Amino acid sequence: MTRQREFAAVILAAGKGTRMKSDVHKVLHPIAGRAMLDHLIGVLDTLSPARKIVVVGAGREQVEGLVEARGGDVVVQDQQLGTAHAVRMAEGALAGFEGDVLILYGDTPLIEPETMARMIDRLHADDAPAIVVVGFRPADPLQYGRILAAPDGTIEKMVEYKDAAPEERAVNLCNSGMMAARAADLFPLLARVGNDNAAGEYYLPDVVMLAAGDGRRSAVIEAEPWEMAGVNSRAELALVEAEWQRRRRLRAMADGVTLVAPDTVWFAHDTQIGRDTIVEPNVVFGPGVTIGEGVRIRAFSHVEGATVASGAEIGPYARLRPGAEIGEDAKVGNFVEVKKAKLGKGAKANHLTYLGDAEVGAGANVGAGTITCNYDGFFKYRTVIGEGAFIGSNSALVAPVAIGAGAIVGAGSVITADVSADAVAIARGSQTEKPARAKKFREIMTARKKKP
Repeated sequence: MTRQREFAAVILAAGKGTRMKSDVHKVLHPIAGRAMLDHLIGVLDTLSPARKIVVVGAGREQVEGLVEARGGDVVVQDQQLGTAHAVRMAEGALAGFEGDVLILYGDTPLIEPETMARMIDRLHADDAPAIVVVGFRPADPLQYGRILAAPDGTIEKMVEYKDAAPEERAVNLCNSGMMAARAADLFPLLARVGNDNAAGEYYLPDVVMLAAGDGRRSAVIEAEPWEMAGVNSRAELALVEAEWQRRRRLRAMADGVTLVAPDTVWFAHDTQIGRDTIVEPNVVFGPGVTIGEGVRIRAFSHVEGATVASGAEIGPYARLRPGAEIGEDAKVGNFVEVKKAKLGKGAKANHLTYLGDAEVGAGANVGAGTITCNYDGFFKYRTVIGEGAFIGSNSALVAPVAIGAGAIVGAGSVITADVSADAVAIARGSQTEKPARAKKFREIMTARKKKP
């Protein structure tokens, strides 16, 4: 933003979202693991707004906690009388505010901060327009309102699709509904908006024509169509998710990450990945993931709430759950699950293992089928495996328990007590053999089966 001006944002989120067919408020449906409204507020916060007002209708109790946590305020539109009416609901909350106002939509989460900044910059250009509207040119204009503008962006007319003449519908510059105005201009204009139209609603775009009637110009700036993509159904939610993911994949590759099959990798909103990391096909990142440099995430792995240090290898078919910390050059192999556990540098758990509430020292090797038995049905307990220790296959470590550095646990052991450093621990039943008993058993059972 070239001019440091105080501004407020009014976010419209009062729509019922009936097409979503959901008990969850529409703006709380997630994109990349983050509520749409939270995406939008996050973008806003990069520009340091003075106020954030969210206009809601039904479902206020669902939205309020998020808005308050993000430093915003909620106002209610009890009756759905149109977008102009919705923005008027924010007037009381902005009483005495003399800055600029951005009007945004909680179900349109992809708008970029640069576009918001351009809205305010255009509002304070030399020709000082009364209103700045964000327009876009979609591949299919559908039933969006149309903007008729001069080559310099001055708006000559704005019209809703329902009220547009055929020649006006042929125009492909569409109204996103997003606007910027000075508070001193906006609310007086809103007070004059009527509802003499095909829908009987108070339309926000009417403020442009009201300003024109006062002899004041308004202007349009254009944004990319993907920025203006709104969500009114599950299908549109999927389309917006796909666009967000597409752009995030491109950014990852531009930052030096190799995505072997980009379309199959799914990021969360906060995923961080270092350069020279290779991500194989069908990998899903949940929220809270940080991946270092030179890591390899192999196919079909799921990583959430985890930290992976440089040089480590994950998967294939691995699951890292919240609290997993994988050290440098460590290995978490196929069908290994790690939860709230730390693997030291060079530690290995190569296959078929569960490590929960555990600490595995540097260079330790955890054999296939090992389980840390961390839960007794009531409480969780911790397992510590020392540096350089070796845990034989199919072992159960019953927490709380500690395996000393350099110790060896024999395969098939159930360890219920601490093991000293450099000791060998074996805890399994002794093997006995009964000659010819298998043959005799088969003969007895075969004869029994033949009886009528």
